[in-house]
Amino acid sequence: MDYSEMHPQQVKELIREGKIDFQTSGMCNGYAQANLCILPEDYAFDFLLFCMRNPKPCPILEVGDVGSKEIKTMASHGDICKDFPKYRIWENGILKEEVTDISDYWRNDLVYFLIGCSFSFESEMLEAEIPVRHIQEGKNVPMFNTNIKLQPAGKFHGNMVVSMRPIPNDLVVKSVNVTAAMPRVHGAPVQIGNPEAIGISDIMKPDYGDSVTVNEGEIPVFWACGVTPQNAVMQSKPPFAITHAPGHMFITDVKNVNLKY
Repeated sequence: MDYSEMHPQQVKELIREGKIDFQTSGMCNGYAQANLCILPEDYAFDFLLFCMRNPKPCPILEVGDVGSKEIKTMASHGDICKDFPKYRIWENGILKEEVTDISDYWRNDLVYFLIGCSFSFESEMLEAEIPVRHIQEGKNVPMFNTNIKLQPAGKFHGNMVVSMRPIPNDLVVKSVNVTAAMPRVHGAPVQIGNPEAIGISDIMKPDYGDSVTVNEGEIPVFWACGVTPQNAVMQSKPPFAITHAPGHMFITDVKNVNLKY
């Protein structure tokens, strides 16, 4: 089924019905997607500060009220417990479970954070005739842990996670310009052509997502990634946290063009 031309509300209905439990890259062309981190209220301020100090990997799109499951700004009729295809449950920094509905895990002291996602700028890249390999191959985007240390804040610290897209040599500058115009979904790349400089030894072995083909005449280009909060959860070890599963995003009702400069 082609999900690229569907409206976000149609896709969210399929997610709630359990008919979509897979990665969302390429869905609902033109609409922004979002990452997720949910934490107890006692940890929420420190995480908010962590995001503000590290806006490249953690650009905040929306923060929920304490105990509220309703998404108010980035979608109408959004439910934080049901509208992601897959969630991760963490205890003390250890991944315990992946589920498709977190209603049974919800508590009145939880605060959700929606964070910008690089899937949002992919439709802009395609419109600019820049190929997006993982969409072409029907895969999840390759994502990597790096040696890029982030500014700590309270209880939170960690390293940046990046996503990688192979870009033809003659389109690298265009890809930089297209994505730089969208800082609320990670903006311009953080590294071009030298994965070893950021601690990545093999671009064919991602830490999250899938490996993709890199053709001759293409350069691996790396963008900050919204999986970074999961690295921070693993490093900082809050007693309880919920995130999305990498690549399994919330599709907002907000157009990408509204997140540009």
